[in-house]
Amino acid sequence: MARNRITAGLRPTHPGEILREDTLPALARPKTEIARLLGISRRALYNILDEKAAITPDMALRIGKLTGTNPEHWLSVQQAYDLRIAARELARTLKTIPTLEAAS
Repeated sequence: MARNRITAGLRPTHPGEILREDTLPALARPKTEIARLLGISRRALYNILDEKAAITPDMALRIGKLTGTNPEHWLSVQQAYDLRIAARELARTLKTIPTLEAAS
């Protein structure tokens, strides 16, 4: 995985942070109402906002519909977050795995 030297030292952004800091404040609605409109429990919403739960395809569709955004965007942010975390956790192991080329 190619590393961007500018962002390499930054912690990955969980989609819950984007929802908590940018998206939900722009909607100017209480979180209780947001959870109700999404058809989920307040606990489920807070788990995402507290970065304890991932954005699933189901949740991406719900959030996309509620906010008028693309559900693929939310899954993309989650996938990028997951890959950064996994790369950090597997860094030593990945260094020991060779990169093979197809035989000609």
